[in-house]
Amino acid sequence: MSHVVLGLVRASHPEPAVAVTTVSALLAWGVGHSPGGVAAVALSVLASQLAVGWINDRLDADRDTAVGRRDKPVASGIVSRRLVGTAGALAAVLTPLPALTLNLAAAGAVVLALVSALLYNWPLKSTPFSVLPYAVSFGALPAVVVLGLPGGPTPPAWLVAAGALLGAGAHFANVLPDLADDERTGVRGLPHRLGPAGSRLAAAGLLLAATTTLVVGPPGPPSWAGLAAVAVAAVVPALGWYAGRAAAARGDRPVAVFRAVMLVALIDVVLLVTTGRVV
Repeated sequence: MSHVVLGLVRASHPEPAVAVTTVSALLAWGVGHSPGGVAAVALSVLASQLAVGWINDRLDADRDTAVGRRDKPVASGIVSRRLVGTAGALAAVLTPLPALTLNLAAAGAVVLALVSALLYNWPLKSTPFSVLPYAVSFGALPAVVVLGLPGGPTPPAWLVAAGALLGAGAHFANVLPDLADDERTGVRGLPHRLGPAGSRLAAAGLLLAATTTLVVGPPGPPSWAGLAAVAVAAVVPALGWYAGRAAAARGDRPVAVFRAVMLVALIDVVLLVTTGRVV
């Protein structure tokens, strides 16, 4: 049983799930949610992340098996396809329930984020439009946080745009370690069409655009912390690219670029929380 539970955790894509949930909770705290509101946002986002991760591994089981992905619990036989599919469906059903304790608008926004992400899993993953679900889902997450405030204020356009840019950049970074395996199994999303070099440039450019939007979007002059965040966004992806090349040379999966994107995303949210200029 412990192996099955651990397999379910691994199949949920825990690293991005924890990162996105943490980012959402910090943002909820930063815009003034009560502890109950922060918990509602975090639980809804976590449920959506679990649903997307489990359903992704269920749909990708044949591909993961074909390329020998022993790090995938379904492909390695630790958990069954039926189990991860059932867990994903249950998490999807539970996703809007915590947000409903805030208001209908927040629940609707989190459902939009979930449906968009599921559309990436199928059928958009292998199309030139593969980046759109990431942009829509990540753009919807800050909307969930702001709409969930008392009175349901309108989310600032710059905040939604920054989330969409972060999501789009995360898509290119997330796919980079799997480009070769994806090509062998017929996946041809936008990053695959641009290739490794184009995807790295796209990830870095979108991330820098997201950070710049967060710095110059709110009213008033940019803070020194904001300008420093822009500098970090320009440097960290390059360091991630270098670390990824070193990992590939050793025969390891080059996940450093994705981790660099998540690090800068977290820095962006910390910036928003400390400046208090979200709404």
